[in-house]
Amino acid sequence: MRTHFCGLVDEAMIGQTVTLCGWTDVARNLGGVCFIDLRDHEGIVQVTVDPSSAEVFKVAASLGYEDVLQVEGIVRAREAVNSKIRTGKVEVIATNITVLNKAEPLPFHHHENPGEDIRLKYRYLDLRSADMQRKQRTRIRLVQALRRWLDARGFQDIETPILTKATPEGARDFLVPARMHPGEFYALPQSPQLFKQILMVAGFDRYYQIARCFRDEALRADRQLEFTQLDMEFAFVRERDVQDAVEGMIRDIFKEVMDVELANPFPRMTWAEAMRRYGSDKPDLRIALELVDVAELVKSSEFAVFTGAANDPDGRVAALRIPGGASLSRKQIDEYAAHAAKYGAKGLAYIKIDEAGAVSSPIQKFFAEDAFAALLKHVGAGNGDIVFFGAGGYNKVSDFMGALRLKAGKDFGLVQDGWTPLWVTDFPMFEYDDEAQRYVALHHPFTAPAVDDIGDLRANAKTAVSRGYDMVLNGNEIGGGSIRIHRPDMQSAVFELLGIGAEEAEAKFGFLLDALRFGAPPHGGIAFGIDRIAALMAGTESIRDVIPFPKTTSAQCLMTGAPSPIPDEQLAEVHIQVRPKKD
Repeated sequence: MRTHFCGLVDEAMIGQTVTLCGWTDVARNLGGVCFIDLRDHEGIVQVTVDPSSAEVFKVAASLGYEDVLQVEGIVRAREAVNSKIRTGKVEVIATNITVLNKAEPLPFHHHENPGEDIRLKYRYLDLRSADMQRKQRTRIRLVQALRRWLDARGFQDIETPILTKATPEGARDFLVPARMHPGEFYALPQSPQLFKQILMVAGFDRYYQIARCFRDEALRADRQLEFTQLDMEFAFVRERDVQDAVEGMIRDIFKEVMDVELANPFPRMTWAEAMRRYGSDKPDLRIALELVDVAELVKSSEFAVFTGAANDPDGRVAALRIPGGASLSRKQIDEYAAHAAKYGAKGLAYIKIDEAGAVSSPIQKFFAEDAFAALLKHVGAGNGDIVFFGAGGYNKVSDFMGALRLKAGKDFGLVQDGWTPLWVTDFPMFEYDDEAQRYVALHHPFTAPAVDDIGDLRANAKTAVSRGYDMVLNGNEIGGGSIRIHRPDMQSAVFELLGIGAEEAEAKFGFLLDALRFGAPPHGGIAFGIDRIAALMAGTESIRDVIPFPKTTSAQCLMTGAPSPIPDEQLAEVHIQVRPKKD
């Protein structure tokens, strides 16, 4: 139907007859001449229709937005060059126009911003826009580059099951009723974790998969019910073997797709240091602000909130100095406190020093003059600054002060340009869940501890360090992995510490324990979030922009209407009866 793509018509084709197909991006009837901006996935070219071609002009004058056309014409040089488009030095003089499909009036125009709900309902129209085409192509180039890199280095692309066994991996499973096994269910995989470990036991050595994964959890800008990850596993490796390989991969991929040179090597930081300095296990190093521990300086103050946390072995009192922050009004300070409250803060103390050096603070009265001066000196506070303080449990304070740091960095224009990759290592093996009254795995239950001795692990579970590692880029965790447990006795011990008894472990993970008993090699791996990396490359904060057909934050597909009710007779086939909704 066509000889060329619209966006690829250039000066080398002047004088040639071409046949193009595409959509009417703009149609302008100026009386003496008609101009059509014809668009396909490669771009736009101007089609010009002279009234001397009466029939062609009549068709051109009737065109509407997004009509689908076939245009035959001759390429010639444009008198008025348009430097904003790739085809801006040429135009096509139409000799024939065929309307392949007439578009009805559209619910929105590409040049409008109708809101995300409308865009998602008519996703096929949204995806026609140049910006969305660019974002999707960025994702496509990313995946192509990853496959080329991995295939060239002997990784084997192996598919793993989508219908599998429900296992607790940190999020809620999507369940699928098994028609041929009444009352039993498959689960959609949260990740291919156990299968890729078993592939290492099976001797495949280097595995990868662009894997679809499913987690029934709350959605947000960087999370979807179904997502795509690059899953990788290596046999006979230590941490640095995995890290060095995939660091080289990410560096090469960014160079190929973005022409960006990432640091070589990536800097490294332990989890403990990241939490202490930045209040986050995925710190954005583009922001120079750091947290400062002040517990030793406030232990003897009369401010009970500070002294309680400062004298608690599991407590923390941290300060964040914001240069120029004295410009914040009381209302804005209250907004910062409300932001911190979202992350667990019960309050936010502050000290403000104006440009003349005058101090205003609700906590100054609780300190002796010399102690207050020492506190200001320790945090480096000067004229024009504000210092926020957080006190409470160590992890909670780190969380809300880390969130405050990010907000301040954006509000005060302190986010530097560029790319700041980072390895975060030596994660805690466990964290204690007060509600469940037991330990939970910080990464997943198959992550190896740093110690080989089971007795040592049991005796020091609270402070045990894992062999887990994350790759962080501009404050986003883009990849997470670990060395896995390859000994059945260690895996059973970890299950036990997680409150998974021997009988439950055998029922849920018996196939894995069996595999570990039959000669499992030391192995490890990592998984990268394709959606998240694509979003970073495309310059968007929402992964929905780089997923062709995403769900809303309320877990719906507005275009298809999913999820939707199922007729009773279809439910009966899979032995399901729906309970009435509770008010």
